[in-house]
Amino acid sequence: MTLIAADATRSRALGLTGICLGFLVITLDATIVNVALGPIGADLGGALPAAQWIVNGYTLTFASLLLSAGVLADHVGSRTGFLIGLAIFALGSAACAGAGSLTVLIVARVVQGAGAAALMPCSLALVALSFPEAHDRRRALGLWGGASGIGLAAGPVLGGVLVAALGWRAIFLVNVPIAAAAALLLVRHVDETRRHAHPLDVPGQLLAVAGLASLTGGFITTGSQGWGATLTVALLVAGIAIAGAFVIVERSVAHPMVDPLLFRERTFSTAVAIGTVFNFCLYGAIFCLAVYLHRAQGLDALHTGLALLPMTAVTGTMAFLSGRLVSRVGEWRAIVVGLTAGTAGALLISLEAPGASTTALIPSTVLLGVTALAMPAMTALALSRAPRDRVGLTSGVFNASRQTGGALGVAVLGALLVSDGSSVSLRAAFMATAAAYATGVALALSGHRRERVGSLASATSPGL
Repeated sequence: MTLIAADATRSRALGLTGICLGFLVITLDATIVNVALGPIGADLGGALPAAQWIVNGYTLTFASLLLSAGVLADHVGSRTGFLIGLAIFALGSAACAGAGSLTVLIVARVVQGAGAAALMPCSLALVALSFPEAHDRRRALGLWGGASGIGLAAGPVLGGVLVAALGWRAIFLVNVPIAAAAALLLVRHVDETRRHAHPLDVPGQLLAVAGLASLTGGFITTGSQGWGATLTVALLVAGIAIAGAFVIVERSVAHPMVDPLLFRERTFSTAVAIGTVFNFCLYGAIFCLAVYLHRAQGLDALHTGLALLPMTAVTGTMAFLSGRLVSRVGEWRAIVVGLTAGTAGALLISLEAPGASTTALIPSTVLLGVTALAMPAMTALALSRAPRDRVGLTSGVFNASRQTGGALGVAVLGALLVSDGSSVSLRAAFMATAAAYATGVALALSGHRRERVGSLASATSPGL
């Protein structure tokens, strides 16, 4: 019996390793490309708006397809959905490496985003269902969040090294062997989950893609054409109108991709809002710093990655430590600590920005890395409110909100940068980042207070 239990534990650990590797590779791709934007632009052409589309072609597709991917996870089984996502992601990565034009590269990034969207909710669902006990699940989610931290931490440095040694195409080829290793571990050590038939919401999916693309495109065009340009206004107005239509459709269709009933649970709604703010700040800040270091400070890809290393190293460390912190102080406090550090770091960068040297910025960027304490904590909160037969859909909604925040962060904060990435515009971008982080802190404090009041009320109710 002891040997059987040991084998089962080992198999679960290897299965979790495969799940985390798959999550790591799609997180790695969200940051590794930032330090290569300069060399890509020199090779294929393109100004700052083009660089934003290289980043957001991936993030936007990732965000908009995550909702349907959650349904896929429930419909075909999470392991199958995970493997499908890995295969699409690897093919998209190979296409990026072989791209001969900026258009082809952006299209290939869209393919990568589609694969990442299929994989993400499946990874969360597999963790949740493989570790049903609350204590084991919390530890597994800590490791899962740590994999994300490693991806974020390794991206800029690994990207800089690969670009310097082999050229920018290598940053995409590195994904292929990692995806293959993840797939092998999954096939051998992770069981398929139960299938739940949920019809696909085609109108909702089309509206989600169109709305996010319009809003993101509108913010990106402000950088080149200004806020009052006809195209900018048209895209932003269209995005808002489509978002309204999306809400109406989701309230009226029989099987919505975003079930409005999920948002009646206030803890889940708060976790979703915090996730949106978190990725808005994280993705937008990394993009702005990479552009600033390359264009204003004149750093190449390798030195840009090294300049970001202290921040990303702390990000990875904090993501791993988050599990222990959550066990001691709870999810809400971990979120407050992380986002408060982000607020302080962003404020310091905004004050230092005029004429700031790379060395002067590094201590403040380290504070941004501490925000990773919030990642596993907010994920655990969201999943704790998921119905057992809707884990895929729930994780899809939660992660779609995060990736939507990431796409908008690159677009909005990128729009606050002038074309040369000067320090003046960096100040505006990080003032906005600090305000967003502070909003997240307020949301977490409100959620914590509400939960404490609810617990006290339950404890003092008669008959309990």
